[in-house]
Amino acid sequence: MGAENPIQGLLAAGSRIRLKTARRVRQDDPSCCCDCPTSPSRSSFTLIRLMPMSDSDKNVEILILRHQLAILQRQIDKPRLTPPDRAYLAALLHRLPRPKLRQLHLIISPDTVLRWHRDLLRRHNAKQSRPKRAGRPPTVRSIQTLVLRLARENPSWGYRRIRGELAVLGIKIAPSTIWEILKTNGIQPAPQRDHQTWPTFLRSQAHAIIAADFFETRTLTGAGLYVFAVVEHATRRVRVLGATAHPTAAWTAQLARNLVMDLHDASVTVKYLIRDRDSRYTAAFDAVFEDEDIGIVKTGVRVPRMNAIMERWVRSCRAEPRPHPDREPGPPDARAPRVRDLLQRAPVPPGAPRRGTPTPAPPPDHRTAPTRPPRHPQT
Repeated sequence: MGAENPIQGLLAAGSRIRLKTARRVRQDDPSCCCDCPTSPSRSSFTLIRLMPMSDSDKNVEILILRHQLAILQRQIDKPRLTPPDRAYLAALLHRLPRPKLRQLHLIISPDTVLRWHRDLLRRHNAKQSRPKRAGRPPTVRSIQTLVLRLARENPSWGYRRIRGELAVLGIKIAPSTIWEILKTNGIQPAPQRDHQTWPTFLRSQAHAIIAADFFETRTLTGAGLYVFAVVEHATRRVRVLGATAHPTAAWTAQLARNLVMDLHDASVTVKYLIRDRDSRYTAAFDAVFEDEDIGIVKTGVRVPRMNAIMERWVRSCRAEPRPHPDREPGPPDARAPRVRDLLQRAPVPPGAPRRGTPTPAPPPDHRTAPTRPPRHPQT
């Protein structure tokens, strides 16, 4: 029984290899089944049948099989072996030395058996060394952190400049890889990274920004009026400076001077005035603010979002319900007082009296001339 242990080990190893190969063949060819003569189950039954046989019986069977093999070789020029057959023969014969293989009566040459065994080992090693996911391996996390730090601390550096700085440190990385890291983390290219965006400018300078705009409205009689209003970005306080049917350059310049005086009286520090490119804003209007070191920021052509706060307030004014002159007054709308209160009343600054408390009458304004009584036509 001691001499049969190596044979049993070879047969068991061959059965395992043939079982794996047969499963692969069944996936490629569904018509293949376990009833073929070279199936692993048939080999296992053959091993069980050979165990109780004596050496003389095995020798006789070997001679018979050799003679049958010689008869088949005379009738068939070149036998066609399937992948399970090759795996089984390679597993059984690869342990035998080359001189011993040449003495055996085989349907294939010993070199072919050894080549089959080398192919099996090469495929096994290739499968083990194959990466789990396709593509190039990801960049080391520490290098990604260093790239992002260099890009944030140096906004004017592009990916090629960052690659050069990393090369000085002995880190080799492609410029395209740096570009991919910056793009993945939402960092813009260098020409756009060192410029401040418009939303960032509005948020950072809200305490020093006012926005102005002209808008047209209709009175109850149908006459058109041009209203000039200004809103403070920090407090959202709206100042309606004037309304006229025919705005002129002198009237607009006077409104600018009135606004500057109101800001001085309220101790409001302003650095920027946002306005559109309307022709009503004359050079005299801009000169009033430039004398006070207030920069004029013009919005883009047909870009109302650059002055979104003022545009939203103008839309609210236009959407507020107004009574029609030809209609009888109906029940009061519950929404009208609330909308009027939100639009016309400014936010209460710190230290100002609360709503509902009596407010003293404002002092007379020395900047406006007394109104003249209307002239009546002569009868």
